[in-house]
Amino acid sequence: MEQKKAEPKKKILFVCTGNTCRSPMAEAALRRELRKKKISGYTVASAGIHAEKGSVLSPNSAQALAEAGIPVNKTFKPRQLTEKMLGEAYVVITMTESQTKLLNRKNVTSFYAIAGKEIPDPYGKDIDVYRMTLRAIREVIPLIIKTWCTG
Repeated sequence: MEQKKAEPKKKILFVCTGNTCRSPMAEAALRRELRKKKISGYTVASAGIHAEKGSVLSPNSAQALAEAGIPVNKTFKPRQLTEKMLGEAYVVITMTESQTKLLNRKNVTSFYAIAGKEIPDPYGKDIDVYRMTLRAIREVIPLIIKTWCTG
């Protein structure tokens, strides 16, 4: 009897500038919602257009996620976006229109294209700005799931 080969998982990739604030929060929030809704067949990742080697998840991002009860990968390390990542992604979701234009690929869209609002960079701001950023991201997660994660 022929064994059915498992279909490869579709990769959803969030992209921001440094991969320390917005895209890791979006990654964690979408991963949690997919798990909660028992939607399989997808992997979620994030990367930065200008990620720096040796950087870490912003402590305020980690705190905002923890307060919202969203688990974050303890071994998370910011990653530099590569052509390979872009090519392997089912969809790439950027935080701003300018990032979408910069990447200029068919599989790239933005929070603005999806929901009519950009996700401003909270880097260096206080915890309340990170909480608002996470809220703004989470408001769009149902649209992302509806558009890309349901048959």
